[in-house]
Amino acid sequence: MKLTFLGTGTSFGVPQIGCRCAVCRSDDPRDRRTRTGAVVETDGGTRLLIDTPPELRLQLVAAGISDLDAVLYTHDHADHVHGLDDLRAISVHRRGGLPFYGPPDTLARLARRFPYIFDDNMRPLPGTTKPEGRLHPLREGVVEQIGDARVTPVSIPHGEVKVYAYRIGPLAYVTDAKSVPEAALKLLVGARVLVLNALFRTEHPTHLSIPEAIDTAGLVGAERTYLTHLTHDNRHSDLAASLPPGIMPAFDGLVVDV
Repeated sequence: MKLTFLGTGTSFGVPQIGCRCAVCRSDDPRDRRTRTGAVVETDGGTRLLIDTPPELRLQLVAAGISDLDAVLYTHDHADHVHGLDDLRAISVHRRGGLPFYGPPDTLARLARRFPYIFDDNMRPLPGTTKPEGRLHPLREGVVEQIGDARVTPVSIPHGEVKVYAYRIGPLAYVTDAKSVPEAALKLLVGARVLVLNALFRTEHPTHLSIPEAIDTAGLVGAERTYLTHLTHDNRHSDLAASLPPGIMPAFDGLVVDV
């Protein structure tokens, strides 16, 4: 299995508009972070996109990815969905539209916000195209077979809302978590590679802090943990040097063999 980090930044991205801090002015390409998204490719060739961040077109072009089998959504906050229209370049080559999986409430809101993508009665004019998708709500804790990937959605608190983390074989992908409850932890333990959001070094009401992420990584016990959803408070090289063995910051374009 292969994991490609398309974007690893917080909702502001890095550099942040109008900011002149050292990280936002850094010439280290690992400090330039687009909004968070990833692609998982199984050994059998099933390719899953996790979220559609606003920079999706640029991310997929940079990664050399031109086809997908399905999209997994964690939740519908803007930094995780507003690149959705960029999937037109992929769905136009498919019959029946691209499958979209995720929390039922997330998919329902996407259908209301982007009706032209999901409503078969809204057809493009002759000579034009539109992105097309098919909605597949997932139930937390219930395994879904997508190609040769066994995908388990895991419910995680994100402030006052719940998001889905995903366990895909040896990979656990957790973003926008404030905590990982015991029921969720049971579904994540045993993963060899863990992806985990980590915002600031201090506490935040809706996201894990870096110390909280380190503690959570210890509970999951993966061989390797990659931190994502990082802010301009964290220079990549400094953060990497400060983390315990087996935990490292991800960066845009990083490819990991799971």
